[in-house]
Amino acid sequence: MTNYLDFERPLAEIEGKAEELRAMARQNEEMDIEEEAAALDKKASDMLADLYKSLTPWRKCQVARHPDRPHCKDYIEALFTEYTPLAGDRNFADDHAVMGGLARFGDTPVVVIGHEKGNDTKSRIERNFGMARPEGYRKAVRLLEMADKFNLPVVTLVDTPGAYPGKGAEERGQSEAIARSTEKCLQIGVPLISIVIGEGGSGGAVAFATANRVAMLEHSVYSVISPEGCASILWKDAEKMREAAEALRLTAQDLNNLGVADRVIGEPLGGAHRDADASIKAVGDAIQTMLNELSGQSREKLVKDRRQKFLDMGSKGLAA
Repeated sequence: MTNYLDFERPLAEIEGKAEELRAMARQNEEMDIEEEAAALDKKASDMLADLYKSLTPWRKCQVARHPDRPHCKDYIEALFTEYTPLAGDRNFADDHAVMGGLARFGDTPVVVIGHEKGNDTKSRIERNFGMARPEGYRKAVRLLEMADKFNLPVVTLVDTPGAYPGKGAEERGQSEAIARSTEKCLQIGVPLISIVIGEGGSGGAVAFATANRVAMLEHSVYSVISPEGCASILWKDAEKMREAAEALRLTAQDLNNLGVADRVIGEPLGGAHRDADASIKAVGDAIQTMLNELSGQSREKLVKDRRQKFLDMGSKGLAA
C-alpha cells in the first residue's frame, strides 16, 4: 500500500480509482476495464511528473521524510557484501540508531556507518527514529579509528532528524560526542565518502558527513535545524515551516550550488520510495565514482583536502 504525502492527494484518488477498477475486473472476468484503467494510469503518470517537476523546499522535506524511503539498512544489504556489524562504544552501550561495521563494496574492503530509522513501529522505536545518542557517535569514532588503522575507506549514510536531545543523552555528553566524531572525520587519513539519503539534521548529520566527498539524493535535505524548529524560534509559530524551509536553503540543489554538497544523485520520478532498487543502484554508482576519484591519494592529501573543503564553505555566499 502506497503512503501518499498531503500534496499527493489528487494523485492518490486517481491511482485508487484505477486499482478499484482492476479489483472489480479480478472478481468478474467478463468486465473489460483495461482501456479505462490505462487512461487513469496515464493521467496519474502525467500528474506525478507535474507534481515533482518543481518541488518547493518544504515538499522536498516531506519527500525526504517519507516512511517508505529506503533506509541505511536497505542500502547496506543491497550494495555491500560480507557486512559484519560491530556493536557498542566500549564505554556505555550499543546505540541501535547507528549501524556500522566492516564490509566489501565490490572488491574493496570498507567501513560503512549510517543512521537507521527503522521501517515499522517496532523497529522505529528500537532505532529511536534515527536519532543517535552519545554512544552512537562514540561507536562511530571507534569505527573511524579502526578504518584509519587498517587503511580502509569509509562510507557514511546520513539519515537523521538530528541527534537525540533527551536528558540522558545530555548527561552523557551529547555535544562532546558529536564534536569528537566530527573531529575524527577530519583526522583520518583514508577516503571518507558521505551520502545524505534522507534527512541531514544539524550536528547529528555533520558528525558523519565531514567527508572528502558529500553527495545528496535529489530529494534529500541537509540543514542546521528543521524547518519547524527554525519557525518556532524565529516566528514563534511552527506552522511557518514552509517559509523557514525556503530561507534555510536546505535542498540538495541549493547546497550543491553553495559548495556544501559535491554532487546530487538523481531519484526516480516520485521519489526514492517509488523505485527503491533504482535509487539504491544510483547511490552505488555514485559511491564507486567517488571512491575512484579518491583512490591512490596520500594520507596527507586526503586530510588536507578534506580540511580545506570545510574551511572554504561559505566562500560563495548566499547569492550563489
